[in-house]
Amino acid sequence: MSRSHPSLPLWKEDVSFRAADERFVMRRQFGRAMALTSLGMFLGNLWILGRTWTRRLAPRNPSAVVVAGVSELAIGQVKVFAYPTQDDPCLLIRLSATSWVAYSQKCTHLSCAVVYESETGRLACPCHHGYFSAATGEVLQGPPPRRLPRVHIEPRGFELVAVGMEDDRA
Repeated sequence: MSRSHPSLPLWKEDVSFRAADERFVMRRQFGRAMALTSLGMFLGNLWILGRTWTRRLAPRNPSAVVVAGVSELAIGQVKVFAYPTQDDPCLLIRLSATSWVAYSQKCTHLSCAVVYESETGRLACPCHHGYFSAATGEVLQGPPPRRLPRVHIEPRGFELVAVGMEDDRA
């Protein structure tokens, strides 16, 4: 490979400090930038793929966790808890005197946090105006492609216990 200016150090050939030369991007510089960008995107996609595989291999029905006391919530109130791991926020909603439901708090569209609207009886995703039924978790409106993953709740004595996840992802 021949150098264009044999008297200049190699780093000065690649990095020009002359104002007239700074306007132009050399083909080699553009090629390097594209190669590095492509490599970065490829590695990012590999990382996402790896995380997806490890989550799918993780147990779907972890051990039981006490979420709340039976009388802790009034009708229409909500409690945020983490299940099955500390990185998975969920919502416990008391619908009636004897009925509680719990769902993942992550919207199935882009994982924004959903909130409970007691006046309408639905879960809302404020990011893209998606709505879910509080009773079933089904999509009522908006871009979410599937219902919210449901957390199975069992009353045991005076406690409400999360005993598993129902997830319709394949």
